[in-house]
Amino acid sequence: MEGTNTRDMLTAEEVREFIARQLSAKATPAAQGYFMPPEWARHRATWLAWPHKKESWPGLFDGIPYLWSQLVRALIDAGENVCILANPGEVLAEAQARVGGLRGCELYEVPTDDAWIRDSGPIFLARRNQQLPPALVDWKYNAWGGKYPPYDRDNAIPSEIAKLLGYHRFVAPVVLEGGAIDTDGAGTGLVARGCLLSSSRNPGLTEHDLATYLREYLGIRHIIWVDGMLVGDDTDGHVDQLARFVAPRVVVVATEEDPKDDNYGPLRELRQLLEKSKDYQGRSLELVALPMPRPTFVEDQRVPASYVNFYIANEAVIVPSFDDPADTIACEILARLFPTRRIVPLPARQLVWGLGAVHCITQQEPAA
Repeated sequence: MEGTNTRDMLTAEEVREFIARQLSAKATPAAQGYFMPPEWARHRATWLAWPHKKESWPGLFDGIPYLWSQLVRALIDAGENVCILANPGEVLAEAQARVGGLRGCELYEVPTDDAWIRDSGPIFLARRNQQLPPALVDWKYNAWGGKYPPYDRDNAIPSEIAKLLGYHRFVAPVVLEGGAIDTDGAGTGLVARGCLLSSSRNPGLTEHDLATYLREYLGIRHIIWVDGMLVGDDTDGHVDQLARFVAPRVVVVATEEDPKDDNYGPLRELRQLLEKSKDYQGRSLELVALPMPRPTFVEDQRVPASYVNFYIANEAVIVPSFDDPADTIACEILARLFPTRRIVPLPARQLVWGLGAVHCITQQEPAA
């Protein structure tokens, strides 16, 4: 099941040959009974990487470890076990001092380059047959198309987690970031076209090629390709800033009401696309508008603040807040959509200076 380590860049033809061999041998996750569940399915744990790269929050890093501490406590209160990767030495010692004594929190001495584990981490799989061993998918990672080297240690995170837990590891020779996809767990996926089809990530691969991988490795049989991105986004359009499934057929969509705002056009086009889209079963989507906060700036740079970047924990939904009047409105909307979960705002103005928010720094592991 482990397969050959293919983390070095392959040509498009080599990637196609790889999947052909996997299909022939019935060695893909889907062929063996695995799939990616929706985020609202029960979790065994939430994974984090302890922050240490000051360049990700220039001038504002000092408060970031405290924010991680807040998040860890919120996750534990929300019924989650929390697993944290931390660099050896001072980083691990800081994590231990801040959260190491909390019940339900586990620290692992694993080196990382940065803290955006949604993108650098594995995608954990659910099992259709509980006789199957736990498994994860190890995708290639190159820091959003090579934007922020070095990323070798982050590229190795899925392999390190598989070793720590003794999980089976399915190796996929394509670049995929967790924030670029979202699924209802029943065959439908929202997928960022500008990420997966970027020449800096998967040169030469087509929609058909990537659709094959998403079907065979995650169980996504019907793709809704999403275009566009928020002002200030450095990911080339991750869907976890734009639109997310919150239930089968139900999608929340970032919505800008001000025609003068630079996000107005792209978000209106996104909604128009989703209004025409169907799920895997051929049903129209039910769209729920989530407001955008007012333009958010840090040191004169607009950052991609979005309430869509929430995280669905076992007993709560953790929502980024931006000291904005729309914070309350967004939380009220999410409360109606998740009536059995508490809504927990997490201050994110400082966090989003790193160009990501709550969803970007978390990765769920499903329960058995």
